Amino acid sequence: MRNSIILCLFLFGLAPEIKSQNVVWEDSLQEVVVTGTGTQHLLKNAPVQTEVISRKMLDNYGGKSLEDILNGLTASFAFSEGDMGSQMQLGGLGNSYILILIDGKRIHGDVGGENDLGLIDPQNIEKIEIVKGAQSALYGSDAMAGVINIITKKHTQKGLYADNSTQYGSHNDLRQHNTLALNYGKWSSQTNFQLQRNDGWQNTAEEYAEAMVLTDSKNKTVNKFRNWQIAERLTFQPTKSIELYADGTYYKKDIMRPRDGKHASCDVYTYDLHYNNASASVGGKWKLGGKGSLQDYVTLDVDWNMHAYYYKYTARHYDYVLLEGEEYGDQNGEWFSVAMYPGQRKLQSNQQRVMGQLKGIFHLPYANTINAGAEYRYDHLKAPERTATGTASDWTSAIYVQDEFNKLSWLNITAGLRLVDNQNFGFRLTPKISAMASWGDWRFRLGWSQGFKTPTVKELYYRYLHVMGSSTFFNMGNDKLDPQTSNYWSANAEYRGERLTASVTGYVNKLDNMIALVNVPVGEIPAGVTTAYMGDGSNNVQARMYKNMDDARTCGVDVTLGYQFTKELSMTAAYSYLDTEAHLYDADTDQMKTVVIDGMAHHKWNASVMYNHAFSKSYKLGVNLSTRGSSKRYYENNGNGRAYQLWRINTTHDLGQQQGRLLAWRLEFGVDNIFNYVDRTMRPYHLGNNTSGTTVYGKVVVKLNYGKSFKQHNLSTKQKNYYEED
Repeated sequence: MRNSIILCLFLFGLAPEIKSQNVVWEDSLQEVVVTGTGTQHLLKNAPVQTEVISRKMLDNYGGKSLEDILNGLTASFAFSEGDMGSQMQLGGLGNSYILILIDGKRIHGDVGGENDLGLIDPQNIEKIEIVKGAQSALYGSDAMAGVINIITKKHTQKGLYADNSTQYGSHNDLRQHNTLALNYGKWSSQTNFQLQRNDGWQNTAEEYAEAMVLTDSKNKTVNKFRNWQIAERLTFQPTKSIELYADGTYYKKDIMRPRDGKHASCDVYTYDLHYNNASASVGGKWKLGGKGSLQDYVTLDVDWNMHAYYYKYTARHYDYVLLEGEEYGDQNGEWFSVAMYPGQRKLQSNQQRVMGQLKGIFHLPYANTINAGAEYRYDHLKAPERTATGTASDWTSAIYVQDEFNKLSWLNITAGLRLVDNQNFGFRLTPKISAMASWGDWRFRLGWSQGFKTPTVKELYYRYLHVMGSSTFFNMGNDKLDPQTSNYWSANAEYRGERLTASVTGYVNKLDNMIALVNVPVGEIPAGVTTAYMGDGSNNVQARMYKNMDDARTCGVDVTLGYQFTKELSMTAAYSYLDTEAHLYDADTDQMKTVVIDGMAHHKWNASVMYNHAFSKSYKLGVNLSTRGSSKRYYENNGNGRAYQLWRINTTHDLGQQQGRLLAWRLEFGVDNIFNYVDRTMRPYHLGNNTSGTTVYGKVVVKLNYGKSFKQHNLSTKQKNYYEED
């Protein structure tokens, strides 16, 4: 921490020497955002406070995954990566409260309450927009903590575009990305491919399991994995006012775990984990009139998504299965063992979702801009051995309207309503309102919103066994759950000048009926279920069930700072303070007790210094030195996670181009965790950071751009003039 302070003071000490130079921070002043309102605004004029990770920041930082990027470039997120995905936290709230979008559409990949962020290719990200809290009526119940909108690269120039990116680093870490885009006449096509693999690593061989301390455990901190994805998008524009599209993706992932080929124990396995994802979408956009940012339009999207999760057996394994026709909980059901052999796989869950969205943007008289829409979502879960009947489903529909009122040039009022209808819990209306006052380069924002979140299909019906150290937990859904509600308040002051940007935000998020896994007496386990999982008829298991807490509260302060010393040298820094409180039912005392929300850290921070210099027309150097850190993370069970601070350096080397045919190369080299920090805490108590120590990597990027225009994803001249006048 002291090193960070010294570095910042040193850099600010340079400011008087460069004060006379007239430099404009173009990234800050010209960045356009859409997530908070669904309409385009310059970042400095966004009515709903939005944090942006720009293309320039992404290029300079060189993150290999979305977790890496969010950890290093914002201070509000915390991650605990595991086999089944990332346990992400924003503002004290976990995965199920964070809505992740790709170009405004929900990703689908929840497994056990975690999200597999490997679905998102970091090489295909144009920028990331983050809106914290349930501040927009455009989004549903998953957005109580906030919205992350991944804006992907769009290659819209006429002709052919192709690129290849290959990164290799420590632990045989390979990241491969390819794009092929073709635009001809009214048709355009873009194909993306990504491949990721890593051999995993082990930070410690110590593990507490089976009521003893093992000193030679085979379990890894991060297991070996491999995934790949292919995506295709076709676009057809029959007229200037109509655009139609169809796209799809296919994704596979394998996680290879320790094994001995004969039997399973706490540190070896008889099966690996296998995932299949697929998606398909069709839709279109109809422009109704207007110009530039005042364009009225209607969009229609229909999406189908599938996420399937399997055990893939690597050794002979015996499963205990209920006779066909019986149900879990039937004490008269008969159980028998079934042998599974290497190469076979068994479905654990298959989640499918169909969603339709119709929305429109309309600019009305008296400075009103209306964003209105309707949604329908159907979720279906197939889990033969993890639900009582083998399947479960749920549907939710919603209509919303949001109005931006900007009659006074210095004041913007944005208000919205969202009406939700859920199959199991009926109707609920949630209001949102925010206000922004402008004064020169200053912006002041206030916001209040309500949230409404119905229990997920898994929280209602899913059952699974979870082994952690010496404890075996049987986690159960609960069909008696109540919906969760929230009230979110925020206040923000922001300054955006030619050199300096600074922002301070305070917030409070209060949740009622918050859903969490809590310990319950073994007697609450449905009859026969323990036998199905343990295979021995015993009750040697600790039962946990999803239940509604009395209430929970998170509050915090986020601070961001940026300074442009010269056109080539800049710095950014961010700090986040967080405090949480929840009331948790204690089965031993039959009373509610006050606890912190698992994974909370009071303090998180990051900072980076970026330097870019073109030595000639054919060579440009970029250097990024960054640090990130966290104070102690608190957990109700298994102790707390250690505090840490990590340093990283990334260098980029852009090489030559030809006019008419653009052929460009980039070389990238970096070192992460420069000072070799490793958490050697015994499993399963290593809850701070899972870095393996110092890692190195190199990357080669080749781009071919053959067409009439080399401008990618830029605004038209008229749009630029509009925003500059604004």
